[in-house]
Amino acid sequence: MKLYLDISESFKIALGAIVANKSRGALTALGIIIGIVAVITTMTAANGLKNTFRQTFASVGSDVIYVSKRPWVQMGPGFRFRNRKDISLAASDALQQKLLGRGVVNPSIGGNKNVKYQSKILENINISGTTEKQIIVSDMVPSIGRFLMPFDIEYKKSVAVIGSEIADGLYGNSDPIGKYIKIGRNKFLVIGVMEKQGTSFFGGPNFDRQIYIPISTFGKTLGHNGGRANVNIAIKAPSQESMADFEFEVIGEMRKIRGLKPSEDDDFSINKLDTLLDAYNNMMGAVVLVGLIITSISLFVGGVGVMNIMFVSVTERTKEIGIRKAIGAKKRSILLQFLFESSIICLFGGIVGLSIAALLTKVINDMLMPASLSPSIIISALVISIVVGVVSGFVPAYRGAKLDPIEALRYE
Repeated sequence: MKLYLDISESFKIALGAIVANKSRGALTALGIIIGIVAVITTMTAANGLKNTFRQTFASVGSDVIYVSKRPWVQMGPGFRFRNRKDISLAASDALQQKLLGRGVVNPSIGGNKNVKYQSKILENINISGTTEKQIIVSDMVPSIGRFLMPFDIEYKKSVAVIGSEIADGLYGNSDPIGKYIKIGRNKFLVIGVMEKQGTSFFGGPNFDRQIYIPISTFGKTLGHNGGRANVNIAIKAPSQESMADFEFEVIGEMRKIRGLKPSEDDDFSINKLDTLLDAYNNMMGAVVLVGLIITSISLFVGGVGVMNIMFVSVTERTKEIGIRKAIGAKKRSILLQFLFESSIICLFGGIVGLSIAALLTKVINDMLMPASLSPSIIISALVISIVVGVVSGFVPAYRGAKLDPIEALRYE
């Protein structure tokens, strides 16, 4: 009960001292405000980048394994990957037979060509030769029309499903379905338009500038023999939980198909969404750490400012401390009084800084990328503010608590 009274009395005295010196308290909190804004904005921007990264590569699929000639993230010299033999369409067919009933296998071949409709031309458009299973292994579906069907691949139809940006650039407001598009020297009938995916903040693939055609007709369009061109194979796992075991199964089957001996290294790469996320997390972890260290300097400077003001406050109220001790106040009460004062100042700075950071977050969200203040960031900001207040105020508070009451009463 006595501890509660000490705490209650010390809090009221601290609050009264802050109210009596509003201007000084506000200026003292300014350093904390700047520090909290810097730290919270850095954390929010990091979360926003992470969310944007996930959205950008969502079509990759978290339950899809990709077999490619090269890894998506290359470490070390690239010549060892360049010298690998291409993955053939026959290898994809063989893998499909091995995984029949367990995974969906979709081969694809990519290349760039100029495309044309009447007098309008779009340059360097990504052309993807694929199958009807493309929409199974990705989250992308047509907004109008249809996607490729099995008979399109079987009968080598000259049909195309175009991205939304291509539809806007070549056909404007008119309906592109049923019209022809010229890819290289060949005409293709437009049968569908894919849903708009949006541009990539990270400069990744722009799926809105992509055209899907049957893999069986890809060779005549880009001048490659589809059976010998380098193929990328996407395999959708039976479930997210079985990804680890399924990956080992895919590797084993691919090694058999490629005729590798047990002592030989894989001459293909296994890629997943986790591969990109791990590379991103490693890169951003270092960037965010450096950013937090730099922005924390402003918070440190703010804490030093609070400590300085608290020393001034203790010195100004030395006689008050002497009077309180003379009438029975304990060291604990004096200590709590100044700790409450520094903590309240810092907490006020934290709340104001959090409010400013929320406005900046809204601007980032509206103009740059998806960003929001999560509950964990809000709680972290308030906790950091209180901790800075306690740490900054402890030495001045302890100095005031140790003052001799007789010497304090004599102080002028």
